[in-house]
Amino acid sequence: MTAAHELGRRGEDVAAAYYERLGFALQRNWRGQRGELNLVCLQGDLVIFCEVKTRTSDRFGRGAEAVDRRKQQTIRRLASQWLAQQPQAYRQLRFDVVEVDARGHLQVHEGCF
Repeated sequence: MTAAHELGRRGEDVAAAYYERLGFALQRNWRGQRGELNLVCLQGDLVIFCEVKTRTSDRFGRGAEAVDRRKQQTIRRLASQWLAQQPQAYRQLRFDVVEVDARGHLQVHEGCF
């Protein structure tokens, strides 16, 4: 595993622990036809599709800035695929972006697209 993949995995671990502390059940790294959802967080009739961005610095911009319109469209398309496979209907959907720095500090952007 490359250093970048290891950093990304650590960031996803931090984000997953955050949502678990809030009482969410998680699916991690769900693979669709053309991509992957980092975290799918489930609680009652709420589902959160969470993109995790881990950075060692802001030199090339913040993590949330990397979730541009094109990436948002990909996540929405994958979310539709995921929802189509579920036996349960979810009435509340939310798209979050979680930024994690190299020290494991996180910033959660709820419902940002």
